Formats: sequence, structure tokens, C-alpha cells
Amino acid sequence: MNLTLKIWRQKNAESKGKVVTYQVSDISPDMSFLEMMDVLNEQLIEKGDEPVAFDHDCREGICGSCNLQINGEPHGPDRGVTTCQLHMRRFKDGDTIVIEPFRAKAFPIIKDLVVDRSAFDRIQQAGGYISVNTSGNTQDANSIPVEKENADMSFYAATCIGCGACVAACKNASAMLFTSAKVSQFALLPQGEVEADRRVLQMVEQMDKEGFGNCTNTGACEIECPKGISLENIARMNREYLKASVK
Repeated sequence: MNLTLKIWRQKNAESKGKVVTYQVSDISPDMSFLEMMDVLNEQLIEKGDEPVAFDHDCREGICGSCNLQINGEPHGPDRGVTTCQLHMRRFKDGDTIVIEPFRAKAFPIIKDLVVDRSAFDRIQQAGGYISVNTSGNTQDANSIPVEKENADMSFYAATCIGCGACVAACKNASAMLFTSAKVSQFALLPQGEVEADRRVLQMVEQMDKEGFGNCTNTGACEIECPKGISLENIARMNREYLKASVK
């Protein structure tokens, strides 16, 4: 496959960025999208040019690092996959592919296609945890009964990998799907009840501090989420927030 790549290049957060056009050839349909980017960078390095900076780690759809906007869609045209799981067979020979970083005020660009998503970390740190009794008089977790339906819903919420596709897909750059998933995974379990009020109030407050927008109710976040996190989590978070606010 021969492709034309239009890639956002930006030296650092303070520099003015621009779209630069590259040509790549002999791309196998069986390559992943990131392998195609590796081929481009090898060609650039051989010519003495600066390679394109992009984020990645596990390349197995687990870490959530490979956050790229491809032809206007977070993680590209496939559904239920991260960028590293996207294969070039989804494109045609001669295609032009536009590659950009995730765009959001709360995700400032570090370089080229790499953005700073530490805002998600700060939301998690604000309350996305449970305190554990380590006094020596602890209760075995397996002895606490949990309804299977709640356990399943908690597990589904916990599959969120924090990639930021929900933010990139939302016209308001809302982080409510991410935050609600992190709230829900504890709100559905008895272990999370003790700090439930403090958790949801602090996480929503931190989300607002980071500059994320509010939910638009368009559902784009769920569609683009590689793990299929449900909008039901946002409804649950809203209920948890209202309940905590009136106490």
C-alpha cells in the first residue's frame, strides 16, 4: 500500500504547530497503525529528519497510551480497538490519512502527537480508591457478599484504560465517561460505600478544575471508547453526586 500521511508536527507546547505531508510506500495491510508509523520514522531517521513523536507502550490495547486522532476519529475508523490494535487493512491503497493529537484544553500537547493526560491521574487521585484497614484486624474481601450483577457492572466500569478517547470525541471535551467509570467501579461494591460521598464530590470537583467540559448527551464518548464503557455510568455518577450533595 502507498499512502499519504498528513501529520500534526509541533516542537513543544509553546511552539506553533502545523500539518506536514509525508509519503509512505510498501505498507502491508497486516501491519498495525503504529507499525506503519514506525516505518515512517525509520525513513525519516535515515534521511536525517526528526522522527514523529507519538505515545505508546504495551501495543496490546491495555495501557491506553496510543491516543491518536485518525481522520477525525479517536483511535481511527475501527470500533472497540485502540490505535495499536487498528490494522492498515482498514485503509485502501492511495488513501490520505490525517493524524492529529487528541484535542482538549486539559490535554496540552507535549510534542507532535503526544499529549499530557496527567489530568486523568489527578482525578483518580482525588478519590478513585478505597482505604484499606491494615491494623491486623482486617476483613477478608472474599467474605463480603456482592451481587453478581453489581460485580459484573463494577468490572465493566473498571475496564476503562484512561486513553482519553471519550474526551477527544466530545464537542465539549468532557471527561464524564472516564470519571463516572472510576466512580462506578467503587460505587457498585460494598467496599466503596464508606467513602462514596467524598469520592464522587472530590472527583467531580477535580474534573472541573482540570478544565474539562460538561456532558453533551450525544453519546459519542461511548461509541469511540475502545472498551465500550457505557453511558449508564454517567447517569450513576450523577445520582451519586446528587445524593452526596444533599446530605
